[in-house]
Amino acid sequence: TQYDIEEVQGHCNKLFTQQEIVSLYERFCQLDRNAKGFISADEFMSVPEFAMNPLAQRLLKMVDGLNFKDFVAFLSAFSAKASLEHKVALIFRVYDSDGNGKVTFNDILEVLRDMTGSFMSDKQREE
Repeated sequence: TQYDIEEVQGHCNKLFTQQEIVSLYERFCQLDRNAKGFISADEFMSVPEFAMNPLAQRLLKMVDGLNFKDFVAFLSAFSAKASLEHKVALIFRVYDSDGNGKVTFNDILEVLRDMTGSFMSDKQREE
């Protein structure tokens, strides 16, 4: 309904138009294969752009079990209209792997490990 669309728009700080919300809902329904009203990590991995991301496993921790409103709020950080603060908050959550509110040297090493895989040794990462 129109009310639902406006509610979702408010949930993502109006970073998406009403038509974009409708398109996102259609995509959400495609991903929600079992029609339970939320997207699992496995369903998210069916998106090729997401699956190819070297930080996909970190992002999966953030998206597993998202309902539609939270799905839109998560995607809003990737919008060109999103504020720098919004984008930085998402990046911080990705880097803060243990969720302690701090990005430590070990957190950064883990992100580098995820991004470089076997192309770089642990010693090279630490340097």
